[in-house]
Amino acid sequence: MHKVWLLFDPRRTLVALFTFLFVLALLIHFILLSTERFNWLEGPKAPRAADAQSLVLPTMPA
Repeated sequence: MHKVWLLFDPRRTLVALFTFLFVLALLIHFILLSTERFNWLEGPKAPRAADAQSLVLPTMPA
């Protein structure tokens, strides 16, 4: 395993790895924030008035 570190500079490799993981974490968080279900900043949106009043009642047989 030590021969791998002879090929790559450990400092540059770890900086590149942590930069990639940080960018990936930001991307995942922004994708989740763009969804309605997982947006923890705005919270769940209240149902619209038109949706709340659209109640379908069963019909009585003739």
